Amino acid sequence: MTPQARLSQVFTLPNGIQIKNRLVKSAMSEALGTRERAPTPELAHLYGAWADGGIGLCVTGNVMIDRRALGEPGNVVIEDDRDLPALKAWAEAGTRHGTQCWVQLNHPGKQAPKGLNKETVSPSAVPFRPDMAAFFSTPRELTESEILDLIGRYGRAAGVVKQAGFSGVQIHGAHGYLVSQFLSPHHNRRTDQWGGNAENRRRFVIEALRAMRAAVGPQFPIGIKLNSADFQRGGFTEDESLDVIRALEAEGIDLVEISGGTYEAPAMTGVKDKKAAPAKDSTRQREAYFLAFAEKARQAVKVPLVVTGGFRSAAGMAEAIESGAVDFVGLARSLALEPDLPRRLLAGQDPVHTVKPIKTGIGFIDKMGLMEVTWYTGQLKRIGQGEAPKPGEMALWVFLKFIAKQAGLGRGKKSPTRLRAS
Repeated sequence: MTPQARLSQVFTLPNGIQIKNRLVKSAMSEALGTRERAPTPELAHLYGAWADGGIGLCVTGNVMIDRRALGEPGNVVIEDDRDLPALKAWAEAGTRHGTQCWVQLNHPGKQAPKGLNKETVSPSAVPFRPDMAAFFSTPRELTESEILDLIGRYGRAAGVVKQAGFSGVQIHGAHGYLVSQFLSPHHNRRTDQWGGNAENRRRFVIEALRAMRAAVGPQFPIGIKLNSADFQRGGFTEDESLDVIRALEAEGIDLVEISGGTYEAPAMTGVKDKKAAPAKDSTRQREAYFLAFAEKARQAVKVPLVVTGGFRSAAGMAEAIESGAVDFVGLARSLALEPDLPRRLLAGQDPVHTVKPIKTGIGFIDKMGLMEVTWYTGQLKRIGQGEAPKPGEMALWVFLKFIAKQAGLGRGKKSPTRLRAS
């Protein structure tokens, strides 16, 4: 079977919902919400462009469930149906041509920059490492009543997503945000039913899934983006991740997207620890960052799997599916450079542009991967405004514009630093 034939295959989820091909647009932060946290017309234009480009499943950038807990300026928030007309316009555009368009729901927990929210909360009051303390405050520990409120918010938001006409929803359980914090023994040091042993630490995500399922019913897809590991000392491990996937499968999760890392260890961007052992040639040739873990997951569960990150060619994507380790391949940054890339891949053509690390030449900025967010967010804004991406745009120039914008906003009111990774 040719790569394009493999990638073009229809896939039927366990609940009977069909996805027209094996290409998934993974979540990227758009920062295109209004000051009132509603979707803008630019979001509809952006997701319409991806639907027109041939993607099978398109997952939105993270949508927050609590106006008091933003991950960055420009977040859309769903707490109720107040913004239903704008959400319907977004859903209508994103589901063109039979595209599945799922909304990623999130809460940042402690991983929100200083100045953005009145306070940050987390399972436990664990600070960031010293070199990041200037950007992130030590969070306040959540009370049990607050935990129960957050679970209810996931359910209500999922119900609104379905009402708006989107075709599914995804829980953001990766990259160091709230669900990920509950799962990690580094961030979650509670001694009640929400922490301690691994079963208690996964209670939050299980209860959130149950609340969402009660709101949307059995036929509406619910997926999750989950870390294979945190890559932090004392953090969430691969063995624990496999146990979480088994538990989620038992609860009826429809799709699991595998990723990894946090702001403190950003493996999801391809940034590698200099002290880590070099990757094997076989690993590099297989392109995907987390494919080895996906193979372990496939041995443990039957739930459909997606791996995102590192794919460079149609042949590499098709090989991952052919291996049986995954059912879909996830694309993200390449779709900010080429919105119509799926159409090219399904025609047997490789990407025109290569995804490369975004470097400003400023050491601490590059180390934290800040421009991996800011630079690509700028490309999404261009597409949303009907303009073409600028693959050759200089990172340092983007960074200087970002600083100038932040300084300008700061004259009117204190402006937070933007740090995001979906």
